[in-house]
Amino acid sequence: MKRTLTLTTALALIAGGAWAAKTDVTIGLQLEPPHLDPTSAAAGAIDQVVYSNVFEGLTRFGPDGSVNPGLAESWEISEDGTTYTFKLRSGVKFHDGTDLDAGDVVFSLDRARAEESTNAQKALFAGISGVEAADDTTVKVMLSAPQGNFLFNMAWGDAVIVAPESIENIKTNPIGTGAFTFADWKQGDSITISRNPNYWGDAPALEEATFKFISEPTAAFGAMMAGDIDAFYGYPAPENLAQFEADPRFNVLAGNTEGETILAINNKMEPFDDVKVRKAVSMAIDRQAIIDGAMFGYGTPIGTHFAPHNPDYVDLTANAPFDPAAAKALLAEAGYPDGFSTTLKLPPPSYARRGGEIIAAQLREIGIETEISNLEWAQWLEQAFRGYDYGLTIVSHTEPMDIGIYARPEYYFQYDNADFQTLINDLSVENDPATRSDLLKKAQTIISEDYVNGFLFQLALTSVVDAKLNGIWENAPTQAVDLTGVSWSE
Repeated sequence: MKRTLTLTTALALIAGGAWAAKTDVTIGLQLEPPHLDPTSAAAGAIDQVVYSNVFEGLTRFGPDGSVNPGLAESWEISEDGTTYTFKLRSGVKFHDGTDLDAGDVVFSLDRARAEESTNAQKALFAGISGVEAADDTTVKVMLSAPQGNFLFNMAWGDAVIVAPESIENIKTNPIGTGAFTFADWKQGDSITISRNPNYWGDAPALEEATFKFISEPTAAFGAMMAGDIDAFYGYPAPENLAQFEADPRFNVLAGNTEGETILAINNKMEPFDDVKVRKAVSMAIDRQAIIDGAMFGYGTPIGTHFAPHNPDYVDLTANAPFDPAAAKALLAEAGYPDGFSTTLKLPPPSYARRGGEIIAAQLREIGIETEISNLEWAQWLEQAFRGYDYGLTIVSHTEPMDIGIYARPEYYFQYDNADFQTLINDLSVENDPATRSDLLKKAQTIISEDYVNGFLFQLALTSVVDAKLNGIWENAPTQAVDLTGVSWSE
């Protein structure tokens, strides 16, 4: 007998198709990454696209900042704390079809810590004395001394595991083990990733995701309102957030980041090699005026390089109160009664461009004239980060628990304090929680009282999301747009 569809059945099928949950998403981001290898650049824009989506490490950060198993399903730590034995998950394949084995982990960690390594967080691997494959699924990492933060360090995007055969083209064709594979990069426009059919873990709900790069805040607003994008992660125009909050089509997520936003100072450049000048700069800054003027009230004032939501945070904002008269007196003591001129080089994010204009006006009040240069991200990395060619700059350091960068004299603000370096070395081998807390508090105090940088505010994460889109991280324990748990409501 010939089967026929009743009208009711047909309508039900049509309705079911119409209301089926979407399986693709378009995410707006302000910054386009310079390339796609998170192990050889400092740009957080790389991790935003590839962390957990394309590349994975031995451990990984959860949305609450916890450190969870990644490619390592378990590990054992020797009694003296110097040997970590990782058991890798079985059946894990790279996107090119090759199997992940212990040799790939050995290669990745040795590459990251090699003398010629260009890894932006090479210090994460400095304590590793050796890495060896015990068998195909077992890796031993030997440390020169115990490291209380070692599992935390292995969760960074800079510590992801890469395939040796992929290195030649990794910057434009990244091959990882993650839940999504790299599909396409339209330079200047977007990057698309697709669901990995051979993923070792739970399959993501999304079949495809596109990261759309929109640098201008007005364009971001237009794209969101028109439905051209489904979410804007780290929305760059906080003045629009009230309008989105009032619109039932959207949810506004207001969370915390690890982003200490600083007025970075070139500590080896005259006159900033004088602590009195650095203190004057800090005391010329009205933090709340910057938060209100550049961020429309979103952000928490800080007085050191540490996240206020961390239980070991010390509020040191009183070390540099807004006091232009005292700042001018300090400049006079340092030999600059009439002030001086310097450069202020600003990367693309709106907190830097908008904040830079406010800071320039505040510094002008105490006699410091700034020549503002608006740089693209690649220019900033070349001139400021690698070339030390700047007097002042503004950037948000979104890497988690990164106060250790102040123990690196070659880092871009070129702070060289032997006592601080010793403290950080002590911290790196200390496992006792109470002692670690004391050391962290001392570290915060030292850099605050040395006025290494102008500590401005902790960057808030404000994202605008379609009301039916679920799973976008509200907080940012690391700079990543992890799409592995994102889905649409029907």
